[in-house]
Amino acid sequence: METDLVGLAALVAAKDLTPSELVETARARIDLINPLVNAVIRPIDPTRDLANLASLDGAPLSGAPFLIKDLTINYAGLPTSAGSPLLVDRPAPHDSELMARYRKSGLVTLGKTNTCEFGTLGTTEPKLFGPTRNPWDTRRSSGGSSGGSAAAVAARMVPAAHANDGAGSIRIPASCCGVFGLKPSKGRTTHGPDFGEGSVAGIGVEHAVTISVRDSAALLDLTAGGMPGDPYYAPVQRSSFTEQMKRRPRTLRIACADVSMFGTPVDPSCKEAVHNTARLLEDLGHHVEFAAPDFSFAEYEVVYRRLWTLTATRTLSLLSQRTGIAIDIAVERSEPFNRYLFEKGIRVSAAQYLTDIVFFNGFARRIAEFHSRYDLWLTPTLGSPAPVLGHFDAGVHGGEAVMDRFIEFLAFTTFANMTGQPAMSVPLHWNAENLPVGTQFTARYGEEGLLFNLARQLEEARPWADRKPDLKS
Repeated sequence: METDLVGLAALVAAKDLTPSELVETARARIDLINPLVNAVIRPIDPTRDLANLASLDGAPLSGAPFLIKDLTINYAGLPTSAGSPLLVDRPAPHDSELMARYRKSGLVTLGKTNTCEFGTLGTTEPKLFGPTRNPWDTRRSSGGSSGGSAAAVAARMVPAAHANDGAGSIRIPASCCGVFGLKPSKGRTTHGPDFGEGSVAGIGVEHAVTISVRDSAALLDLTAGGMPGDPYYAPVQRSSFTEQMKRRPRTLRIACADVSMFGTPVDPSCKEAVHNTARLLEDLGHHVEFAAPDFSFAEYEVVYRRLWTLTATRTLSLLSQRTGIAIDIAVERSEPFNRYLFEKGIRVSAAQYLTDIVFFNGFARRIAEFHSRYDLWLTPTLGSPAPVLGHFDAGVHGGEAVMDRFIEFLAFTTFANMTGQPAMSVPLHWNAENLPVGTQFTARYGEEGLLFNLARQLEEARPWADRKPDLKS
């Protein structure tokens, strides 16, 4: 798929192509390329969505092919397996509200994409479905946990795919696979009706990975907003994200950092990507200076490591409660890293968790104060380009070692989840090995429009859509 969602919908509106023709082209591309990367793990018959288009006259993305991640979002009648054998045979009873909004927009969903088990790692290598391979180098990870979606978009199976982000799971694979990935503000999209929070403390948020900036803005326009009972709501926008994206860019004051706040190593190509981006920003008339928040990131790391153990603990506890599977059996049948997290997390007291939330509230206020002086914060997206497959295998390396690798790899992405701020990974750089290396921008809470506006300017100055991996069938 060489044209983005907005462009494909325009072709349908002009009657140059039919939705059925678009769907057949995308399905043929998936059949050809998916065996090489293993991004789509469950094809979906498009008959229902195609039939639904007749009742959606004028739907903005009518007929455009789409994929959804096999985590959090429910498609009625199909399992949401979350990469787990415990859920692979349990069909969802209804659509998620997000799924309903995708249908209403006219998208035709062709399949579910691969994810690591329960979305707890920065790679996509579940034992259940096997690893998703990076289209730029199939020996390497596609990132995670939305690695299936990012690999599918990078390989041009579809122009855009659903993704979600609790520690960087939109931005990580976007960086690894060379696509655009924006994590919205906390509460911008809903997890209803099945979940109030996408993960512990509301750190998870739903959106997409895309080829183009305008697709990301259009999708967020069509899906933003809560539903009754949601625990968090992002500020209402005065104009659409698409309109904000198109505005004449203003001069921005941008802070920049190329070193890990944790003191962990940063690959030279990630630093180079930041420096190149900073020069591009200055050429575009923006003000860039090296600066970072004044905070005890050593303490942050200790508290964050503890909090992250609760992701698997919460998921396995909910799974046991909702399925009737005994918790000890659920834990035993889970992958090594999730067993490691559960065994750590089950020892965290409620009082400790509440105390840690107070810590993160204080952290969010310190970051907000930093952003009172700067419009955006520029950093590498990740501590390194895509690692080789197996780098995060806790069955080989042990849970503690994988957690260390997790922190080093995710040296820049977790902060926006803990503060609720929007952040994006932009594909502006490829290293000497022809691997994509994303750069990350973080904005103030509720200011996705500013990110879209800058991203569109960067996309026009240094286009990336024509840069594609050389996959051989």
